[in-house]
Amino acid sequence: MKILYKNTQIKFTTKGKSNPLVLLHGFLETEAIWKDYLELLSKERQVITIDLLGHGKTGNIANVHSMENMADAVVEVLNHLGIQKASFAGHSMGGYVIMEILKKHPEKISKISLINSTPAEDTPEKKENRERVADMLTKNKSAFVSMAISNLLTSENNKKFKPEIEILKREAQKMASENIIAATLGMKNRLDSTEAFKNFKGEKFMVIGMQDPVLDVTTTLQIAKKTNAEIIEFPDGHLSFIENREQLSHFLQSKA
Repeated sequence: MKILYKNTQIKFTTKGKSNPLVLLHGFLETEAIWKDYLELLSKERQVITIDLLGHGKTGNIANVHSMENMADAVVEVLNHLGIQKASFAGHSMGGYVIMEILKKHPEKISKISLINSTPAEDTPEKKENRERVADMLTKNKSAFVSMAISNLLTSENNKKFKPEIEILKREAQKMASENIIAATLGMKNRLDSTEAFKNFKGEKFMVIGMQDPVLDVTTTLQIAKKTNAEIIEFPDGHLSFIENREQLSHFLQSKA
């Protein structure tokens, strides 16, 4: 399904009824990462997956897609569907988008699950790295996309989940460089949301891959404790929806 938003189309899928759960993908991903989860979870509740701005079949609205821009587009879909309140689960960048929804539309959120994500802003070092990424993308998108996705898990899991990783890479290669840059700069510019997450009174979870090469595990665990989030530990890397499919399915069914 699609809706028109700021002269572009937002692609989304909805299946099932009652107790809505919104699943948001991460950087370089599309709503397709949730396909199997959608089929499973929608037997018991309504599940909504959305292609975020510049990803999948959703268009581009700016040179920089702020996390707030992405959040506004998600809320637009929910309003279109008549959903007043939902549980939200977001992978990586999808978690950053949830934080913006929390700050702007707290009444929309009943539960939050941050999967391989954080409410914290980028470190100065990471912000510099995102600038380098934006520069690299103007020269060699293909090499960046392949390297970026491979770097999300261990070399062992790159081999173990090679077919799934190849699909991710193939889909990401379809993204226009300007859309990847727009998301990269949007993530770089996002503000810290730790206090907002801490003050959220609903149930909140942080799913942490204990071998995550992207997020510092010690820091992420400290943030989870500081914000009173329930910690869910998985043994692998940054792609729990691939690496820990069974455990994540169980978590989403029982807690999210």
